[in-house]
Amino acid sequence: MSIPNLLVREAVKEDIPFLIELNDQFNGVRRSREEVETDLFNGREVIVVAVMEERVVGFACGQIYKSFCYAEHQAEITEMYIQESTRRNGLAGMMIERLEGIFNHSGVKHIKILTGNKNAKAIKTYENAGYDREDEFVFAKELK
Repeated sequence: MSIPNLLVREAVKEDIPFLIELNDQFNGVRRSREEVETDLFNGREVIVVAVMEERVVGFACGQIYKSFCYAEHQAEITEMYIQESTRRNGLAGMMIERLEGIFNHSGVKHIKILTGNKNAKAIKTYENAGYDREDEFVFAKELK
């Protein structure tokens, strides 16, 4: 059995069709090419892609933000998805490491990740990457 060719890099314009399809698989949301291109280059979000055998098979998104309450910038890994058939090859860990490097280079010292408390695979991935569970509640509200 051969070891697959794996790569994680920042997303580029040529990745847009893959990002559209992967996001539809992950979130069930179909976005237009123009919308994704605008968001890819808006400077508010970092998007990395996982590539296996020269095919984009996953993505992770992160954001750096600043509150006046703290001296340091903070970061959050907001989304992560890898196609089911390409999982268990280390790509999730590679994407986390890539985002951490980008955040660290920007001066970030604290990163948070939110995931569902029943998403055992994601929880294990984050714990394996050195993240600790925190005792917090998440509240959400739809605005009309």
